[in-house]
Amino acid sequence: MHHLIQEVEKARQDFIAAVSGLSSQQYHYKATPDQWAIIDIAEHMVWAEQIGVNGMWKALAGIENGDPIWEGTPEHAGRNIEEVVDLTWQTKEKVPEVAKPRWGGALDFWINALKACRPLLAALSDALADHDPAQIIYPHPISGPLNVVQRIEFLRFHLDRHRAQVERIKADAGFPTE
Repeated sequence: MHHLIQEVEKARQDFIAAVSGLSSQQYHYKATPDQWAIIDIAEHMVWAEQIGVNGMWKALAGIENGDPIWEGTPEHAGRNIEEVVDLTWQTKEKVPEVAKPRWGGALDFWINALKACRPLLAALSDALADHDPAQIIYPHPISGPLNVVQRIEFLRFHLDRHRAQVERIKADAGFPTE
């Protein structure tokens, strides 16, 4: 589990590095009206990670209390998150309402909020020490039932996916130079 948490932390640091040091004009830039700005992506990352980590905590509590939040046969057992996404996602996936950017504000707030996710995930890792993470399931709104290992892999995958999106925005010909 520790190596998965380290992978998430590296992906988080890489994402933060990609969005850091930008001017307000840069982090609000949109190449097209329907495209998210970098501020939107950063906010989305915070909501998505908090929701996912909270869900894993809920799933663990459900197992410990004898009242699991999900029961059944996990259809993605044995698959890594890249395989699951390939099977379940469309090319341009629609973000679940709860993870949509809605507050805006200063990019530094969202960067620091994303950094604040670190201890929540670390504490979860400690809480999972006496459990089989493959048996703790928290469904993803698009991919369906994922175990804790897949959910933690998803955090890494998701940060990397949106870091690449940020890099594409920064590489756009119309991206402000300052």
